[in-house]
Amino acid sequence: MAILKRIENDELYLYMNGVLIYKRWLSTGNSKIFDIMAYDKYTLMSYKDLQYENSNELFSVKAKIKLKETNGGGRKTGIASGYRPDHVFEYGNDGKVNQAFMGDIIFENQSTIEPGEEKIVTVRFLLNQPLEKYLNKGQVWWIHEGPNLIGNAEIL
Repeated sequence: MAILKRIENDELYLYMNGVLIYKRWLSTGNSKIFDIMAYDKYTLMSYKDLQYENSNELFSVKAKIKLKETNGGGRKTGIASGYRPDHVFEYGNDGKVNQAFMGDIIFENQSTIEPGEEKIVTVRFLLNQPLEKYLNKGQVWWIHEGPNLIGNAEIL
């Protein structure tokens, strides 16, 4: 799997095997996934690799996460520690996502969190994102896989 990252005019492009799979506008933090399957393969790389590539600090918060039930539009399977969904803190008046942030969900003493379950976890965000105004105790946000809402979380 050949991965190429390119930054041009304040935009980050991620290519896999020569095909554009992801674009992020660095000034706003907005992003778009063009190929969800390829992007999922890329995000299965270890978080250590991502840290090395970006060499940025992480900000961790304890959060209570609740995954939607499968029959309510949630995932069919659970998530494993290290899972990296889109974290959405606000929507526009039109109901569309304003901005999604990168972060992984880490948990201990269990192999997965299943649809419908609620657990206390650690969420680690990259600090190169404009997150400061959202990182307050009690802040609620939504967890997405691309356009699909799969759960929510609250900062403890």
